[in-house]
Formats: sequence, structure tokens, C-alpha cells
Amino acid sequence: MKTGIINTLPTVVEHPGAEYFSPAELLGELISEKMRDDSTFYLLSPDETTSNRLDAAYNSTSRSWAMPTEPWDLPEAENGRIIELLSENALFATMVGHILGSHEPAMMTSYESFFSIITSQVIQYLKFLEQTSEAKKLAKTPIQDYPAANLISTSTCWRQDHNGFSHQSPTLISTLLSIPNAPVNCLFPADDISAAAAFEFMDTSENVVNLTTFNKTEEPRWIDLNHARFQFKNGGASVFGFATNADAENADFILTSAGDIATREALRTVEILHQDLPDLKIRFIGINALSYNKIGTTKTPLSQEAFVSLFGYHTPIIANFHGFPDTLKNILRNYTSQTIYAHGFMEQGSTITPLEMLRLNHASRYDLAIDAAKICNREDLVRKYQDILSENHAYALTNGIDKITIL
Repeated sequence: MKTGIINTLPTVVEHPGAEYFSPAELLGELISEKMRDDSTFYLLSPDETTSNRLDAAYNSTSRSWAMPTEPWDLPEAENGRIIELLSENALFATMVGHILGSHEPAMMTSYESFFSIITSQVIQYLKFLEQTSEAKKLAKTPIQDYPAANLISTSTCWRQDHNGFSHQSPTLISTLLSIPNAPVNCLFPADDISAAAAFEFMDTSENVVNLTTFNKTEEPRWIDLNHARFQFKNGGASVFGFATNADAENADFILTSAGDIATREALRTVEILHQDLPDLKIRFIGINALSYNKIGTTKTPLSQEAFVSLFGYHTPIIANFHGFPDTLKNILRNYTSQTIYAHGFMEQGSTITPLEMLRLNHASRYDLAIDAAKICNREDLVRKYQDILSENHAYALTNGIDKITIL
């Protein structure tokens, strides 16, 4: 990939969590750059390229359109390489047709909840890839590789402030991760720099489906480019040193997370606990990729030995996940019998405030802190954190905003 933007990103983050950036806006810039460098690359989207903050792509191409236009329309042309159509089924079929017919790259984006519409199509494509892999072993002449089918999932279950419960569903993640040995990766960048590293990974992947999930909202920046790239090359998990003060076996517990908002809440939990329990020993593990029964990608899964070096043998684990909590818990169970407190989306929600959304699903920083307080036998802190959540609930009901600013 001929790109300059990625290599201008920070290789040092001086104050993790202090600055805020939109992963979607940076990805839009990377897509735009990709389109300038590669005239065969297409972006497919429902009518949401701008809504998903990927509209920097319009700086390099226009929307594909052969009908009359109006002055207020976005740039449109017959040779445009942004294909917008309000049918995820048609878009996925078009993307796969482009990949298979030309062996050239493409990406598709959609609101997270509506990606489940194409579940059966994705499964059939995974079956095709598996059969192609078998055919390659028997072929007398080489069979050309296919660029990855890349799905970018934004406007997720955690931030549907205006759309509500109908737009909250991480179902496709759990479905894809449940298919035995399928050539599929689910990526969870923790911040904008991690999203750029995920884009780099997607763009260079072959013979696989990548589902990358992040929010379009501005979120804290946590790790630098070298760290984000390291995760992809080393099993999809790493210690976040700025939030860690103990090794695996000497920690009181391990906090781990996958997903940008899940990671933000887990890291803010560390800050809360160090204020209330300054002698607490915490180890923080960030996870950026999952595949079938594994942390990491299909190409570089986390080994059992590497898992033990990160998580130890006996330390309790508090996990916060973007999707359904059992999805991550079951993968962790494949590695260990350690006690696991798993949090994530519990099919609770509506058009509510950000912290209330997290509270309803027991995935907020205070819910994680409650687990930690229980591990440490601090019932006083359990009550304190429960009271904070109750007070915010009452305030949000009355005022329509959170009492606590969660960023």
C-alpha cells in the first residue's frame, strides 16, 4: 500500500487517554489515499458514507451514478468508485463480484446492526474461500489469491443516541467467531491509531474476511503506531504499560478489553481504582483481534505460551468486550480455567445517554470497578460505585444527559 498518512502517525503517545480523535475520520482519509493510489479500489456503502464520517473518500473520487443530478448532490459520476445503495445484500454481492472477477480490492461499510443482514452471504463466501484453499493444495498450476473482503462496522451498539434499540446489534461478530476454523478475523481497534493499523492489515490481507468494528465518535487515543502494529504481528494482545503496575502472577487481577468503548471504560476503571485503592496491583491487556477460538488473527493467533505470559495461570480476569460477553469469555476459556468476570452488550438499550447505555449492560467503568472491589473484599467501594450509577441514572432521566462526563 502506497500510503503516507499512516507513517505520519505518532510513534509516541505522551499522555494516553488525554487527546480525542475519531477513528472513522482517520479511516476516511486512509480510504481517500488508497483511492488515489489504486484506481481499482472501491468503497461500497449504504447511504451512510458521510454519516459514518468516512466522507474524506469524496476527496479522491465521486459516487457512482448514471442518473440526472441536482445541485445539492454529493459529487457523482459514472466512473465514481463510491457505490452507495441502500441494500447491504446487493452491496456485498457487488463487492465479492469485484474481488472474484478482477482480483482487485474493495471495502464495504455499514451500521453495525445492519451487517447482520448479510450473514448468510458472508458464510457462503467463507465456504468458497475454504474450498479454494483445498483446491490450491491439489492444483497443478498456481491459483491466484483474492484480496480480503473487508467489512467496516461503525455506528455501533454503544452509541445509538438517536436511533435506539433497533440499531443495536453486534450479532455478526458472534456468528463469524463461532464458525470452526473459518478464514475470518474480527478486529477491534482501541483508538484511531489502532484503526489505521487495522486498515493496513486489511489492505494487505488475502483469502479472508475481515470485520473491523469501531465507533465514529471521538474517542481517547491510547497507543502509538508501533504498538498498534506490534499487536497484529504478535497474537493480537499486548500489555498497556501505562495502565499496568504488576506482572501476571502478582497482580490482584487482570483487566482486559476488546473494542474502543470497552477499552475506554476499562482504562478509566484503572484510574478510578488507583484513586480509591492506590496500592492495588493491576495488569492491563489490550486485545485488538479475535478469530475462531483464538485471540489474534488467523495468520498470527496468540499461542498458549504467549497467553500465559500475558495472563498468568491463576490471576482473576475482568474482561470488557464490544459484543456479547460470552463470545470473548468462551475464547478466553479456550486458553485458561482462571476466574473470568465478563462484561459486554446484553441486549439492553434504547435512545439513552452514553453512560446509561453502559450501565444497562453492566459494561461501564463503575461496573468493572464493582468486580474489582468484590475481588478485594471492599463492600464499601461496591456500594460507592453502585450509588454513583444510581445517581447518574436518576439525573439522566430528569435532564436527558449524563451527570458524569465519561470521556
